Amino acid sequence: MAELIYSFPPLCGNNPEVLILGSIPGIESLRVQQYYGHPRNAFWKIMAELIAEELPGEYDKRKLMLIRHGIALWDVISACRREGSLDQNIRNPEPNDIRGLFSRFPSIRAVFCNGSKAGELFRRHVVLPENIRLFRLPSTSPAHAIAYEKKLEAWKVIADFIRI
Repeated sequence: MAELIYSFPPLCGNNPEVLILGSIPGIESLRVQQYYGHPRNAFWKIMAELIAEELPGEYDKRKLMLIRHGIALWDVISACRREGSLDQNIRNPEPNDIRGLFSRFPSIRAVFCNGSKAGELFRRHVVLPENIRLFRLPSTSPAHAIAYEKKLEAWKVIADFIRI
């Protein structure tokens, strides 16, 4: 039977305006205990480019970079069984309390799902408040084999919602 895995706590500042949701961390992210911890995941590089900042090397500084710009991170799933890191192997997903996060942070104006599985799970488990916009973006995972430039272009929609 596949191993039971758990997501990380939400990464939020005081008044986030953007919530980026993944499905659940992959093996490497769980090993290093970092959101988007796989060295080939394009997430941090894309975010630094959109924010127009140098990408910090230290994880704590990366997290602060997002918080400064009103960006929160979390995952749709709090726990599941999964062999390997691929979203297609997710079994028995238990959702995080995203509605509770919306209540705690009424400043959130937009939700961006990192990949189709995160979007699918979000639509299945969460009722989106009327005042929040929802976007599904191409996965930043190295398993999603499209060119970095195409990923970056699609992710530019976030720029309309973040504090620069």
